[in-house]
Amino acid sequence: MRRLIVVKATGDPEAGVWVAESGDVPGLVTEAETLDSLTEKLPGLIQDLLNEEDGQDVEIPVEIVAHASSRVRIRARAA
Repeated sequence: MRRLIVVKATGDPEAGVWVAESGDVPGLVTEAETLDSLTEKLPGLIQDLLNEEDGQDVEIPVEIVAHASSRVRIRARAA
């Protein structure tokens, strides 16, 4: 079973968290204060959600696609 898991991580500046979801891992929805913290949480969550009792250990690549946006306030030049 060799496949790629794609995790979508979105920064929510108002809430101050990163939220992760994946259509490749049913039930995977989590959040963390930083992208690094989120990245550290994912292996354990993926293992918990995908582990099969009688299966063999396999390595599955995980790609994290992160998106964040922000706003910058500037003073417009007078005309």
